[in-house]
Amino acid sequence: MKKTIQNIEIEVSKGDIANQPDFEAVVNAANAKLAIGGGVAGAIHRAAGPELYEACKPLAPIAPGEAVITGAYNLPNDYVIHCLGPVYGRDKPEDKLLENCYKNALKRAEEKEVKSVAFPAISTGAFGYPIKEATKISFNTILAEIPKIKHLQKLKFVLFSEADLEIYKAMLSEV
Repeated sequence: MKKTIQNIEIEVSKGDIANQPDFEAVVNAANAKLAIGGGVAGAIHRAAGPELYEACKPLAPIAPGEAVITGAYNLPNDYVIHCLGPVYGRDKPEDKLLENCYKNALKRAEEKEVKSVAFPAISTGAFGYPIKEATKISFNTILAEIPKIKHLQKLKFVLFSEADLEIYKAMLSEV
């Protein structure tokens, strides 16, 4: 499902965040050490190869809400934007930290003049953020940031499960 908002095409689809060949950058739902992990971080690091972790080492650790950018190595993209989302119930205030993830990821993309970015549902896996709440924050933040964006033309949310996809589709249809 796609919708264009202020000249930016926003899409939601089910898929593998580590296999987005039509996007200049993918976002990694990273851990603080920017290391190989489970979920999104594991998939991205495995696909990118060991050079990704080597590039990440000098940038770590990052705090919840922060984002850094590296090359993508063996991924079919130019960049990986690494964000540390909040652990729900532990990192406070979770909503502001999650909002900062999206804001800072978009800032890193703008700094490199990236035209297309694919996002996972940050913090909704092992970090336990409720998917409906996280989806609302992601859309509200991106919509608020669109007027500041100069380079981005395409933004995609890549969801792991059919249930998450349905929540994102419903939110996009309301925008």
